[in-house]
Amino acid sequence: MKSTLQKTCFILLLITFSTSYAGSCFQEIADMADCKVKAEEGHFFAQHRLGTLYDRGVGVPQDHKQAVKWFRKSAEQGFDGAQLNLGWLYQSGEGVPQDHKQAAKWIRKAAEQGFAPAQYSLSLSYAKGNAVPEDYVLAHMYANLAAANGSVDAVKLRESLATTMTRPQLSEAQKLAREWMKAHP
Repeated sequence: MKSTLQKTCFILLLITFSTSYAGSCFQEIADMADCKVKAEEGHFFAQHRLGTLYDRGVGVPQDHKQAVKWFRKSAEQGFDGAQLNLGWLYQSGEGVPQDHKQAAKWIRKAAEQGFAPAQYSLSLSYAKGNAVPEDYVLAHMYANLAAANGSVDAVKLRESLATTMTRPQLSEAQKLAREWMKAHP
């Protein structure tokens, strides 16, 4: 009886300490092995995290092709952060051939989910004609949406864009932003 109780206590302690002190993909300093296991199991956030580790070369040699692989898996599951990162890699041509259509597609998918960093990025793209045709009305609209979602940089961009736009352009941009917000409560 005493031996069984000791074994049970030992197993419980082992389980407690191994889960408490084992690495995790979701901690600030990610455990690469845990991320890989969870990513291969299909967990969208682990896939995104693994893509980020490869993209930045944290815990692994920097490998943009692997970053694209894991961002794509996460992005295809609808994760906005992965969609934005995949779009940026297409925009820069890192890990994939540079493709402005694909860049705009993935950044727009993230922006349409209300993801402020993607809305800001899309606003910049429209303002500069980068990956999309230059369009100050859409640039202002997306800056307005990003600002409404908390992006301080978007507030500055929106103000800068407003100084270069006509009143009818500003009115149209504001109308589009209101319509977008109404359609995406």
